[in-house]
Amino acid sequence: MNPRLPYLRDKTSKLTSSPGVYIMKNKELAIIYIGKAKNLKNRVTSYFRENPDHTPKVAAMVSNVYDYDFIVTDSEFEALLLECSLIKQHKPKYNILLKDDKGYHYIRISDEDYPRITNEKNTKAPGQYLGPYISGTITREAVDEANRVFMLPTCRRRFPQDFGRERPCLNYHIKLCMGVCRGKTDKEEYRQTVAQAVDFIRTGSAQSVERMEEEMLAAAEELNFEKAAMLRDRINAVKKASEKQKMINTGVDSADVIGIAEFYDGVYISVLMYRDNRLFDKTVFQFSKPESGEDILSLFMAQFYHGKEDIPHTIVIDHIPDEAELLSEMLEKQAGRSVKLHQPQKGRLADLLRLAKDNSAEYAAIKNDRTGKEVIALEQLGASLGLPKPPRYIEAYDISNLSSESMVAGMVVFEDGRPQKKAYKRFTIKEQQLQNDYGSMREVLRRRLMHIVDQEGDEFFRRTPDLILLDGGKGHVNAVVPLLKELGLDIPVFGMVKDDKHRTRAIATGGREIQINNVKSVFNLVTRIQDEVHRFSVSFMHSRHKKKTYSSELLSVKGIGEKKAAKILIKYKTQDKLRRATPEELAITAGISLDTARELWDVIQHM
Repeated sequence: MNPRLPYLRDKTSKLTSSPGVYIMKNKELAIIYIGKAKNLKNRVTSYFRENPDHTPKVAAMVSNVYDYDFIVTDSEFEALLLECSLIKQHKPKYNILLKDDKGYHYIRISDEDYPRITNEKNTKAPGQYLGPYISGTITREAVDEANRVFMLPTCRRRFPQDFGRERPCLNYHIKLCMGVCRGKTDKEEYRQTVAQAVDFIRTGSAQSVERMEEEMLAAAEELNFEKAAMLRDRINAVKKASEKQKMINTGVDSADVIGIAEFYDGVYISVLMYRDNRLFDKTVFQFSKPESGEDILSLFMAQFYHGKEDIPHTIVIDHIPDEAELLSEMLEKQAGRSVKLHQPQKGRLADLLRLAKDNSAEYAAIKNDRTGKEVIALEQLGASLGLPKPPRYIEAYDISNLSSESMVAGMVVFEDGRPQKKAYKRFTIKEQQLQNDYGSMREVLRRRLMHIVDQEGDEFFRRTPDLILLDGGKGHVNAVVPLLKELGLDIPVFGMVKDDKHRTRAIATGGREIQINNVKSVFNLVTRIQDEVHRFSVSFMHSRHKKKTYSSELLSVKGIGEKKAAKILIKYKTQDKLRRATPEELAITAGISLDTARELWDVIQHM
């Protein structure tokens, strides 16, 4: 506990209720956290109250607070702007920061007689520059595509100094270069081609094609058929590039598309920036998870757009942020015009939003050694079930029996969307004499959950799952929920409901069903879990039933009781191994005479 809490509480009791910014400092008076508040007293008090319910991150921050400063503002909007400015200036340890250590990228058009188009990380060399861009991938792709489509040289030869010194390289022969090195390309004509390539990079394929088509028609009218044919081939190359790379011309004039994916180690946010009907730039950020109740989208947008000059007309998001009015006011003041916060439900923008989210999920997957589909499936499962976070560790249960014989249960575990087979468990039903699925499920869950309560058993039995799934409907859920309350455990429990063809249909709560057929990733994940737990429990039931059958056959031999039969079955676990055992080996294993062993051997051979 922070020994400075009495002082901090006393100081906060006298704090103003006005809006403003608070600045937390450690013992060395270094700034460790900056926040804004509509009511300074209420907000700061929440950090230092008794018996706080802080997240680990906030608790760590509070434990290091030695003192704090504050700045009163006239409005919450001014507090937002001041908060963003101070965070960027001081970069406090406990704030969510947009750390971009990748630097900026530029597209350079060199200052030469025969200019080159290249991807650069700085603007030191002379020439014209496009950018800055956040994504090096975007700049490389744009430069490569422009050079390829317009057949511009990418070699290290200098022009006109190296005209005719060497034979044209392979790129000329496979029509990836116009062959400037031959010395037969007019300087002004080349510069015009470079200008068309730059126009292609700036405006995308559609407008470039329109301009070149106008030039082609003009050349044809002037009977300059060679130039017209060259432009025709160039137009076809641009159209082919556009078909191959659908992202070039999106029909989205000016928009940022923000996609969020949450995983266990943090939150990933990608921004796809569209300008002039094409993908202009993209970037991905990773954060630690925000304080409980804070809207990550609000926190991100405030920092990302504060002081930014290039504000799009539309910002596409998956939900309207908590501070939408403040953010809109900030954006519109910076842009000098209206800026729309748009949450699309269908259409092209909804497709782009899914694409942005997929980018975030793929980035999270790479960081966590998972696939993007697994990340999205767990996130959407958590959202569908109303969980506060994606369920990382899932346990699933199924009861299997043959009437009242061989009653068993299987428990499978999925961690991070994949089976964790070493954590699987098998249960034999001990308390139920007759077939009773609800009673059996309650018995199994009690036995399993007691390992959590008492912290006994192996590492998997001691671990508390993020989610429990039962193979069954709301009746199974209602049978288990009271048990969790009785044991003081807060674990979400849902049922996996099948249709009449034994296929996954829905998720059951205690009182209703949640349809998952329309959420493909969730449906596929739950189906995998349900099929796996059913397979596991049924295979255990069949193995138990076979052992009971073997045991009854062995007991038919005079002199073989249950204990001796058990010794034999433990020693020879499969029917094949049992049949290969000799009478002498059976006699030693069961502790019986050789005559009894021979009679037993004869029974085994006919089983």
